[in-house]
Amino acid sequence: MAAGSTLPVVVIIPAKDEAARIAETIAGVRHIPGVEVVIVVDDGSTDGTARIAAHEGAEVVRHSRNYGKADAMMSGLGRVTGLRRVGRLDDRASVLFVDADLEASAQAVGALVGPVAHGEADMTIATLPAQSTAGGGHGFVVGLARRGIEELTGWSPAQPLSGMRCLSPAAIEAATPFARGWGVEVGMTIDVLDAGLRIVEVPCDLHHRVTGTDWRSQVHRAAQYRDVALAIGVRRLRRRLGPTASGADG
Repeated sequence: MAAGSTLPVVVIIPAKDEAARIAETIAGVRHIPGVEVVIVVDDGSTDGTARIAAHEGAEVVRHSRNYGKADAMMSGLGRVTGLRRVGRLDDRASVLFVDADLEASAQAVGALVGPVAHGEADMTIATLPAQSTAGGGHGFVVGLARRGIEELTGWSPAQPLSGMRCLSPAAIEAATPFARGWGVEVGMTIDVLDAGLRIVEVPCDLHHRVTGTDWRSQVHRAAQYRDVALAIGVRRLRRRLGPTASGADG
């Protein structure tokens, strides 16, 4: 846990249509030592997510439509920059990304903070226990993500798509701008390692919704596969082009 941490933490929670769960998730992260600000980015919700988050005392950023996870995370970082400018956040604060559907189990994400606060890692990634409902993705997206990260960095993560991560300011600088869409975690991992920074996976007792097996779930997985493949492809191309490579991220 983050016990003994002397540096502040800001939590960013990307959320879409999470009115049923957001209050408990916010309450869970508030139990993490060092948390000074909770930012909820409402990414085009059609329910009461933003209203409930504001009622729970979170800083709320609203998107008029759904832009996707990576853009929501970048909007959260934009609010962090604003809070730093007005003196509400220490420049040394680490950033903790948390999924909106964790409910009370969100408190366990606090295990990610300590290694970053104590200088043992620049980014920590949560590894989750087996979830109660099995998904129907057959590991295709996870396998693609793991192989791509290993090919480009030599490191093979246990859970390459885990969205619960704590980043130091140096890791944020290395990882931004994020890869688009669902490629954000894979791109982040590769970029942080490419910068010579340290990543540690940390077991966390977290529980969230598992994607099902209906057609909407399969469309979601297809989008994940597309975005992960793009993030890997962009970074593979950068290797070939060398340090002068630039342009839009994938």
